[in-house]
Amino acid sequence: MDEKILQLHEILKNSRNICVFTGAGISCPSGIPDFRSADGLYNQKSGLNIPPEEIISHSFFTAHTDLFYDFYKSKMLYPDALPNAAHRFFADLERKGKTVSVVTQNIDGLHTAAGNSRVYEIHGSVLRNHCMDCGAFYGVDTIAQSDGVPHCQKCGGVIKPDVVLYEEPLDEKTVRGAVNAISAADTMVIIGTSLVVYPAASYVRYFGGDNLVILNKTATDYDRLADLTIYDDIVHIVEQVKAIRA
Repeated sequence: MDEKILQLHEILKNSRNICVFTGAGISCPSGIPDFRSADGLYNQKSGLNIPPEEIISHSFFTAHTDLFYDFYKSKMLYPDALPNAAHRFFADLERKGKTVSVVTQNIDGLHTAAGNSRVYEIHGSVLRNHCMDCGAFYGVDTIAQSDGVPHCQKCGGVIKPDVVLYEEPLDEKTVRGAVNAISAADTMVIIGTSLVVYPAASYVRYFGGDNLVILNKTATDYDRLADLTIYDDIVHIVEQVKAIRA
C-alpha cells in the first residue's frame, strides 16, 4: 500500500472537523468535463467562434440570451450525472459522525445528491433557476427541456440559472459560510482543482488547522503549503483508502 495513502487514511481517521474544497476534477468521473483540460469546456467548439468565457458572462447572457442558452444547455447541463465514489466517500464520513463541510466550485449539485448536508456552492448550481421578473423557482428539467430561451410559466419572464456568471459577484452568504467552514476545520482536503480561479482559490488562506491535503492529477501553486499531496485520479485514491478501512 502506498505510504501516502496510508498517511491520508490516518489524517482522515484522526480528524474531527473536515472541510472538503472541490473543483471540476471530482466530477469528471461522473461524466462532467472540467474546464481547462484538452477536452474541457474552454476548449470545446461552440460554433459561434466566441470564447466560452465570454459566452458564460453576464453581459453576453443579457445581450444574447438565446445564444447563451444554446451553449449552456448543450455544454453545461448534465442532468443524468450521478455522484461517483469520491462524492459518496465524503458523504459517508459525515454519516459516520465526522463533521464534514464541502466548499465547491462545481455547479452540478452532486455533493448534496451524495448526502453531504453542509455544502457551500460558491459558483451556484444548475439545479436552481428563477424567473428574473417574479422570482418563481424552476428545476433543471425545465431548462433542459425548454425550446430556446426558457420562460416563466407564471408571468412569461426569462428564467435565469442560479449560476455565477463572469462579471457577477459571488453570493455573500455562501462565501461567508464557506470561509467559516474553512476556518473551523482541523483538516482541509482540496480535490480536483488547479487553484487558479479567484477569488475561490484565495479562500485557502483562511485555513489554519492541522492538515492541508491536496489531491489532484497535477501539481498546483499551493502544493508547497500542503502537508500531503497525492497526484492521482480521486476515485482511485478513495478506493485505496476505503480498502484500508475495510
